[in-house]
Amino acid sequence: MKKILVVVDMQNDFLTGTLGSADCAATYDPVRQKIAVAKKAGVEVVFTRDTHQENYLTTQEGKRLPVVHCVKDTFGWQIAEGLYNGEKVFDKPTFGSLELAEYLRSGEYGEIEFVGVCTDICVVSNAVMAKAYCPNATVKVDSACCAGTSKQNHESAIATMKCCQVEVH
Repeated sequence: MKKILVVVDMQNDFLTGTLGSADCAATYDPVRQKIAVAKKAGVEVVFTRDTHQENYLTTQEGKRLPVVHCVKDTFGWQIAEGLYNGEKVFDKPTFGSLELAEYLRSGEYGEIEFVGVCTDICVVSNAVMAKAYCPNATVKVDSACCAGTSKQNHESAIATMKCCQVEVH
């Protein structure tokens, strides 16, 4: 059975930058360890990267979340040092990545696991899309390697994913 680990938006702006939080920063070491274990086991690892342009504040998202973040080619946009080592990256201007979902479907993965931030926005969006695009795959989320915009929002996203038959551990 083919397995893949999807590392969602582990970028400087979400860990220590403009939208960073202690909870998100605390995911760094567990995610780094999860990546190392996956690679050692021969599991493919891919990344998503929230990607905005200079005009972010004029977009629908920017009007609802008026905090400039993850602008392409800035320090905040970069994946946190020590996590990324040349793996495939899906730059995404939205919460969920259609390109990632298509990649997962075409790869015929039996198990798709997600880690990263933010649980209640991009992790849940991509996990539910993976379940829709790959209905026979086991879709998992390692909650110890995720953090949300708040503890309550993290828990709400976990509950939502469980309702959508995403395995959360």
